[in-house]
Amino acid sequence: MPPMPLRKPQILDREEIARSRLFTIESLELRFSNGAERTFERLKGSGSGAVMIVAMPDPDHVLLIQEYAAGFDDYALTLPKGLVDPGEDIVTAANRELMEECGMGARRIEPLVELSLAPNYMNHRMQVMLATDLYEKRLPGDEPEPLVVETHALETLSALLAREDFHEARAIAALFIAREKLRAERHNEPWW
Repeated sequence: MPPMPLRKPQILDREEIARSRLFTIESLELRFSNGAERTFERLKGSGSGAVMIVAMPDPDHVLLIQEYAAGFDDYALTLPKGLVDPGEDIVTAANRELMEECGMGARRIEPLVELSLAPNYMNHRMQVMLATDLYEKRLPGDEPEPLVVETHALETLSALLAREDFHEARAIAALFIAREKLRAERHNEPWW
């Protein structure tokens, strides 16, 4: 017997609880299809979305950055990323962020996957982009300090996972997805 189709809950009330420069916290009063009512809170981002870039200086390596992660009050090793500015498309935003954070531009940028983070509590989606055919070009960015750029072999993801500073789930997922896509392409196999 096929499963019953899901019906989204009805929003009975919506209230903004707090707002910052980057986020809004919203309370939702919901009624589910079975009659159950609950209050959910969610964090809504502002802006036009975000991009994360898997930048490949050659077919076997990827660029990672060390940047201060305020949520952990420590530095984290991750992929370059940032918000899409108003009026930008995701390819332009990815190339701009790559130039600002890594001092590199890309002649080829293609969408890889869209990832979310804690979808029960956040409406944030990130477009992961694969950037290849890189060239040197630096743009001034909004980073408060220069970022440390590291080059790592894509095939050594297990070694990266052993590092204490490499823990951002979106970056880890993006690298595994990029690695699988590139492996499939090298073997002329279907991807995804």
